[in-house]
Amino acid sequence: MKAQDRIFLALDVNSYRRAEELVTRLKDYVGGFKVGSQLFTRAGPRVLRMIKKAGKPIFLDLKYHDIPATVARAAEEAVRHGVSIFNVHISGGYEMMWACVETCGKLSREKSLPKPLILGVTLLTSLTDADLSDLGIQRRIDAQVLSLGRMAQKAGLDGVVASPQEVKALRDAFGKDFIILCPGVRPAGANKHDHHRSATPKDAIAAGADYIVVGRPILDAPDPVLVCQRLIQEIKQASPR
Repeated sequence: MKAQDRIFLALDVNSYRRAEELVTRLKDYVGGFKVGSQLFTRAGPRVLRMIKKAGKPIFLDLKYHDIPATVARAAEEAVRHGVSIFNVHISGGYEMMWACVETCGKLSREKSLPKPLILGVTLLTSLTDADLSDLGIQRRIDAQVLSLGRMAQKAGLDGVVASPQEVKALRDAFGKDFIILCPGVRPAGANKHDHHRSATPKDAIAAGADYIVVGRPILDAPDPVLVCQRLIQEIKQASPR
């Protein structure tokens, strides 16, 4: 895999026009684009069509978390939109994840549509051990992430979304074929914002991450292309797994 193919740019912007400008300018410097709740709520499915027209993979980051039937129907729409990756909250439970996997597989087979990777969200990168305690969870973050990872694997998900801090333990536990995507990745010296559990691109990839998501360090930069080029070089320095 090329270094740039590991990068998903988070299109966390408030207009279709701004998203289109970023896709046009940066499509040759990143592997794909992440569409989250802000942009999808603002622009809807047309932003997905625009990214597809540009020939880039889409990570639909809506973190589905509902009863199994509702999530399964939402997953069907994700397949129809042609996204490459979408995610669900593992805390939605085994039945929810299994329904999602089964529904996507059936639709892909029946309609000859590409089956997206389905990733399970472990714990948001903004959470701390204190937050888990407030939620009534007695495990520490590292143990809870591994427990959730086991649930995701058992349900047939393709991998997980997890902070860079948990990547090595996940890779050791689940092997090389389990996809790990890391949000909250920041270049050395960059503002971590609300990501309490973050790392540099080099460290995330060296630990075993397949993909990283980067947003504000690129979006807020005077020269986004230069930032992307530096990210690519940093990833190249990481030990390939």
